[in-house]
Amino acid sequence: MNKWLLGIFTAVLLFSLSVGCSSNPANNIQSPPAEAEATAKPTTSEPMVLQWSITGEPSTMDAGIATDSTSMDMINLTFEGLTSVDRQGQMINAIAESYTHTPDFTHFTFTIRKDAQWSNGDPVTAHDFEYAIKRNLDPKTASGYAYQLFYIKGGEDFYTGKGKQEDVGVKAKDDYTLDFTLRSPTPFFRELTSFTTYYPLHKKTIESNPQWATEAKTIVGNGPFVMDKWEHKSKLTFSKSPTYWDDTNVKLDQIHIVIIEDNNTALSMFENGDLDWGGYPSFGLSPDAVGQIKEEGKLLVAVNPGTKAVIFNTEKPPFTNKKIRQAFSYSIDRQQLVDNILQTGVPPAYGWVPVSMGLNPDGYFKEDVAKAKQLLAEGMKELGLTQFPKVTYYYDTGETDKKLAQALQDEWKKTLGVDIDIRTSEWKVFNEDVQNGKYDFGIWLWGADFNDPINFLEMYKDLGGNNVVRFDNKEYRDLLNKSYYETDEQKRKQLMFDAEKILMEEMPLAPLHFRGNAYVKNDKVKDFVIFPLGGSYFKYAYIEK
Repeated sequence: MNKWLLGIFTAVLLFSLSVGCSSNPANNIQSPPAEAEATAKPTTSEPMVLQWSITGEPSTMDAGIATDSTSMDMINLTFEGLTSVDRQGQMINAIAESYTHTPDFTHFTFTIRKDAQWSNGDPVTAHDFEYAIKRNLDPKTASGYAYQLFYIKGGEDFYTGKGKQEDVGVKAKDDYTLDFTLRSPTPFFRELTSFTTYYPLHKKTIESNPQWATEAKTIVGNGPFVMDKWEHKSKLTFSKSPTYWDDTNVKLDQIHIVIIEDNNTALSMFENGDLDWGGYPSFGLSPDAVGQIKEEGKLLVAVNPGTKAVIFNTEKPPFTNKKIRQAFSYSIDRQQLVDNILQTGVPPAYGWVPVSMGLNPDGYFKEDVAKAKQLLAEGMKELGLTQFPKVTYYYDTGETDKKLAQALQDEWKKTLGVDIDIRTSEWKVFNEDVQNGKYDFGIWLWGADFNDPINFLEMYKDLGGNNVVRFDNKEYRDLLNKSYYETDEQKRKQLMFDAEKILMEEMPLAPLHFRGNAYVKNDKVKDFVIFPLGGSYFKYAYIEK
């Protein structure tokens, strides 16, 4: 998903506390004001309702299957994992009351709190976590994030059919004790447990209704809110859960979410007072809107580790050829895109892993139009082409991505003499097409799921999952497999550096820029949290009267 530059992994963008946005990419971008932390729900006779919007239909409310940020934001309303964050963005225990680990970080034990309940009143137990994790590892489930569970001993073997479910290293010792045995030392494992793939699932609900995650009335969650209505492609309504263990810290009575594909329409609704938020993580601000809000001195930027890139389907000619992929990448003037379209001050990207993760801040390549032209000619010759074939660049609906697509189209025509077509689809269709390989090349954004370079690299280790570029390289795979077992941090870092170098040499994707998300907000919205790695967290939010 859902995420870089300021070492913000122990901080978060908070809108009632002076943390997170202490350094801004743009000169006149405001930092959120410092205010006192809320300790109680403000007194009011009317229900406290947050008006929100999203740009597309959630693909699913199944925490084990969701891969897109929209679905994950909705899931975080209704589900909760072993760990979460506080108002300052610090990791805290959630459904886990406590935890321990061995000195070598190969074994973790979590104690489940006894007051945690599902929305139907059933207790949340360690068995719900064991069931969910093993179910997500089952290849029949087709979880796009199953690879994040490979840190668990036996997880990858079960997923690939080489092992058995009973050998997976997650075990409910009793109703309230959950044990994990890991395949190798994993110091960041506790951080992983805050990700949706590790969330508990209600077994009876799933086994009684395969379509449980597509309708409000059949969703059984354990989070701070419950979904009351889901009018597909129109709106969703959530209300405070009466069974949530920490309900005293939940201030909002309801959250009304409308689905608006057009970002300019959403911004107009915000300006008219119909929405309480404008921009990330609700919707994207157009470049024109960013410029205007920036001039007004109201622009805020959420800086989360992530990278936007042009992705190539390496199974479809002509992008089966490395030199052609390199040609398209080396011919892009990234700084011009950042300055003239994004206008948020984010840096151009010459590597896939965000620079804040410390792998290689200098990048692996630079623009070189002359070299790009040479590579294109060589690549076409290798494919036996005398004329460049028709290819289509694909992006989802969004004004920024539209302008990026048009700029890239013009640039490739100017520098390479190549004509490309452009097409777009709403997010759900776009995401499904890309996941299923139904594209030539197009735009893609990856936000960190946890604070380690491996999160950006391992998705391309094996075919399937989030490997949307269909990259398959044995040397790359071997380097990452070695890194899992390397306990010397510098040696591990070198292995990952060498792997990223291969990725940038083979160029199945061309990084464009690192992530910076612009927004403007209703000043009365307090304690809404943007996760340190990106994404929405509504639990503590309230509206000041």
